Amino acid sequence: MDRCVVLVDAGYLLGAAASLLAGEPSRSRIVVDHAAVVAGLRERAERETGQPLLRIYWFDGAPDRVPQPEHRRLRVMPRVTVRLGALTRTDGRWAQKGVDAAMHAELSELARNRACSDIVLVTGDGDLLPGMMSAKEHGVAVHLWAVQAADGDYNQSEDLVAEADERRVLDREWITAAIRSRDGVCPPVNTSRPDLGPEIVAILAAPLPESAAGTRTQEPHPAHPPHTPHPEQNGTTPAAEPAEPAGGGKGVPTPKDLAGLGKPHPAPPAAGHPAPNATLRWSSDKNWTDRGAGGPDVPDTSGLPTLAQLTTAEQRWADREADITAVSGDPYEVGQVFARRFTARLTDSAQLQQLSTHYPRVPHRIDGELLRYAARFGLLAHKDDQIDEHDRYAIRAGFWREVDARTGTDHNQNGD
Repeated sequence: MDRCVVLVDAGYLLGAAASLLAGEPSRSRIVVDHAAVVAGLRERAERETGQPLLRIYWFDGAPDRVPQPEHRRLRVMPRVTVRLGALTRTDGRWAQKGVDAAMHAELSELARNRACSDIVLVTGDGDLLPGMMSAKEHGVAVHLWAVQAADGDYNQSEDLVAEADERRVLDREWITAAIRSRDGVCPPVNTSRPDLGPEIVAILAAPLPESAAGTRTQEPHPAHPPHTPHPEQNGTTPAAEPAEPAGGGKGVPTPKDLAGLGKPHPAPPAAGHPAPNATLRWSSDKNWTDRGAGGPDVPDTSGLPTLAQLTTAEQRWADREADITAVSGDPYEVGQVFARRFTARLTDSAQLQQLSTHYPRVPHRIDGELLRYAARFGLLAHKDDQIDEHDRYAIRAGFWREVDARTGTDHNQNGD
């Protein structure tokens, strides 16, 4: 059948919208015009798929599966079917039960019966991956829609993103056409232009309509308890990393971890701590450099911020989006992408020149952040969970090549 169907995980859609507009995922913080949401979903689904709408399935949780006022309004709207799971409270938090299973069953049944040619999924839950794969095997095109996340947390399963036939983002402009913050105040929009794809740039630049706060008259529903998305809806770990590398744990050692090897200790070294006369060996794209206890000190990078300090919450989300959809994971490319973001967000050109003077050694705080970023792309070797030394050379070479491109220098002009 040449028709499209939309399956909506209301917990994901409204929870992510609340995070975007009110700064937290509680649905009690937003006011929703459900008629406008349904109309917007229908218009966009028909436009994106090129097929007429068969039906919108609205999956949500409710205490004891008893329809709340919003569910009663939704289920009498044309082309809308409401499916309710349980809403339970544990340790002071509300959680949906049975919604994922209901969506999986409906998705599989629609595809098996060839009820439609295209299915739109508005969800972030990786539990729907088997259903998505089953639908594709039955010849159905699966479209995955995400809600723009402004809090820096990537809110969709990477497996879903990889498996979907088509993917779109419901950005702030689309959301505010039907949903507003209860207090009428939304987090500010970052208008910078990171070096990303056109769709992500459009998301970051999407304006907040001035009339959004005053055009919706939908009243809040006190009978509906506050709702927070269940953990599976946050399909991946947050994109932001700590500004400082964690010391003493597993992972890739950085120059900062090694910086104390050549310095005398005021007290006898603790068990497992390197001896005071140890040699510090720097790795770079100019090979090894041995530095003994009497050598020059570690470069002072106190004036250089980390990428995490330069990145806003919306940029973190957009960076994660680009990492999943546009970055192949080649070590050299990873270094270039990191450096491109870092240099583009430096506000002081003198800092860029200062960074260039540290060649061939990436400043230790930035180097640790760079290697942690590279580890996300599966570049860890099987032995000791370390990045292979050859890959480290490539990562840092890509970093410096991008810095050189921005500063107009060429550190490799002599073949180094």
